Amino acid sequence: MALEIAVEHRRRDFVVTAQFSAPAPGITVLFGPSGAGKSTVLAAVAGLLRADHARVALNGERLDRLPPHRRRIGMVFQDGRLFPHLNVERNLVYGLRRSPGGQVLPGDMADLLDLRKLMRRRISSLSGGERQRVAIGRALLSQPRLLLMDEPLASLDGPRRLEIMPYLQRLRDTLRMPVLYVTHATDEVYRLADQVVLMEAGQVIAAGPLPELAARVDLALAARDDAAGVLLGYVHRHEPERGLTSVACGGEVYLVPLCDIPTGDSVRLRIPAREVILALDAPRNISVNNIIPAVVSAIRFDEKTHAALVEIDVGGGQLLSRITTDAAERLHLRPGVRVLGMIKSMSVELL
Repeated sequence: MALEIAVEHRRRDFVVTAQFSAPAPGITVLFGPSGAGKSTVLAAVAGLLRADHARVALNGERLDRLPPHRRRIGMVFQDGRLFPHLNVERNLVYGLRRSPGGQVLPGDMADLLDLRKLMRRRISSLSGGERQRVAIGRALLSQPRLLLMDEPLASLDGPRRLEIMPYLQRLRDTLRMPVLYVTHATDEVYRLADQVVLMEAGQVIAAGPLPELAARVDLALAARDDAAGVLLGYVHRHEPERGLTSVACGGEVYLVPLCDIPTGDSVRLRIPAREVILALDAPRNISVNNIIPAVVSAIRFDEKTHAALVEIDVGGGQLLSRITTDAAERLHLRPGVRVLGMIKSMSVELL
């Protein structure tokens, strides 16, 4: 099962050329700076833009051959686009007008998005995060086979973005449908993406699973100050007496601060590049809990900042380490060199 997209469109002297495939179900994040062409791709997929060329196939069916209202595509915009004269419940019910029929009811969506207490409220009385939850619920009640989200958190301030993020993660883990999600915020990429499509100046630079692209030293994610590696794993065990939880990722186990996630549940770890220390030999009497054997895969040097970005293979995936050029030269780092990646438990973000 897969979603296949090919879009070509020219606007004056700006050309968007995007071709990629994405898993279905799963969240595919289109990431890049403003003006990269991300929203143009979404508009072409939805049929809201008559592109010069567009091919959209879901599980082999050509959606681009259908008029927009028959594609069964849900859309969530930055501003929600709710009806201010209707309360929350009636906004949700409106989504059923486009539904082909089925078992999903407004009450079910209210439970999924924690909207029960808001059903009688006017839209004007809601916070930005609450309005976006209603907009998502309305889109899902139309029972789409594909959901498009165009920077749904861009209009929210920091606290409101943190408020809605758990609901988006819940949707990712609960829904069995493909989602195309546009953003230029890296925290949304790390928390939500299964697949990433990196766009720049109208072109697709790279596309693939998040753990692979996040750690590639030649791509935009790794070049940022907040660059990080992402590992997929599961909660292995809890050690309350030590205040730690162990997470298994591939063949390695990482210790993180004690959490309440049930044993066996899938999780992802985000490990900032600036927090990964490299060594050739195991140190003694050190406070770092995670000392992971690794192999250097690639190195990129930045002459302006006198920094080296080192990609390492840790067995269960790839991580990044940002160190000084001097450190890289002292350790004689190059692809193939065996090192130890040392990571404090407090530096690991459990997503």
